[in-house]
Amino acid sequence: MSKKKNGKTEFVKWFGPILDALRALGGSATPKEITKWIGEELKVSDDILNERYEKSGILKFPNQLAWARQYLVWEELLASSKRGVWTLSKNGWNTKLDEKISHEIFLKWVRIQADLREGKEDGNEVEKIITTQEEIEPDSANSNLQLSLLEVLQNLSPTGFEHLCGRLLREFNFENIEVSQQSHDGGIDGYATLKLNPFVNLSVYFQCKRYTGTVPTEKVQAFIGVMETNKRSVEKGLFITTGTFAKAAFDIEKNNIKLELIDGEKLVEMFEQVELGVKPKIIYEPDMTFFEQYREKK
Repeated sequence: MSKKKNGKTEFVKWFGPILDALRALGGSATPKEITKWIGEELKVSDDILNERYEKSGILKFPNQLAWARQYLVWEELLASSKRGVWTLSKNGWNTKLDEKISHEIFLKWVRIQADLREGKEDGNEVEKIITTQEEIEPDSANSNLQLSLLEVLQNLSPTGFEHLCGRLLREFNFENIEVSQQSHDGGIDGYATLKLNPFVNLSVYFQCKRYTGTVPTEKVQAFIGVMETNKRSVEKGLFITTGTFAKAAFDIEKNNIKLELIDGEKLVEMFEQVELGVKPKIIYEPDMTFFEQYREKK
């Protein structure tokens, strides 16, 4: 599908599915849970799920859902809560959206944005908003952080990335971190242990791969094979990448209790959580719903 079709941007079609997903998930969910639900229920292909914008490198599908969420918040169908959890409002629980109504909501708020920016509704400003929003992350601070951080990680040396992953695990209370020497690691990049309680330790292998696209599923299968045949027995295998995984890889993870997949999005979240190599930044943005009440006052 092209970016625009009869004046419609791609993300408008996800307005209804987001509301459906949240109702199915009990009224609130994380973006990843919503992405997964929509992907599975609507049978969205791996090509669409993992497609990125050429210029920015942003994953298209999550970015489209994020923009759809923003419009649903302005329409007061979702609560204006932190982006970590998306929550239905009272109106959202009882609202079903088809593509026609979704498009009307979209145009309404595009015109409001144009009006607030220019002081009047300007056709050129409306067109500019429609043609550029697909490429822009609605939470620009988070987008800039993810892109720049992934860029840095993808440009490290393989050994440097392995050692950094070991450092990250240490920040999450793993101990006895060992980064393997390539000459005899057998496909395993490192070992670590996690003390679950005074009596029990969890031992893990970890594999670190710098990817800019989708990790071939056969790489995941090969990692499982090495993990199962290695002379050193462990309870878990962590496959860490700066890229993404195909649905088939996540299906393998579901059926293998010893496997844990950490993709680029989750990896960035882990760096953010412990503030390793990143600095927090606060950004204030206009609340469109708040200013709308004053737009028509004379």
